[in-house]
Amino acid sequence: MKTIIEELDEKTIVTMIGSLDTAAAIETEQALKPLTTREEAKDIEIECQELEYIASSGLRILLDVLKKNKAKGRRVILRNVNDDIKNVFNITGFINLFEFDPR
Repeated sequence: MKTIIEELDEKTIVTMIGSLDTAAAIETEQALKPLTTREEAKDIEIECQELEYIASSGLRILLDVLKKNKAKGRRVILRNVNDDIKNVFNITGFINLFEFDPR
């Protein structure tokens, strides 16, 4: 699993590549932790085009990012989520919590 974070003027882009499984969860959580504690008022777009799999531990990490940023008035948008991963969000009910952008 690879997580790339790009800071732009108006938003933060997080690109996730590979499988966000239990083995990758700790490293991914550490990479995303600064996005949950910062004071900077930037929305976050999570690019999922190359995300192949997400486990429940990965869902928990994304939910944490969403909750902490939403509480500060920021948006978290998931982009280019494939049908398999979108189905996981649907089955778990997370589909109603997140904002999806089909780009």
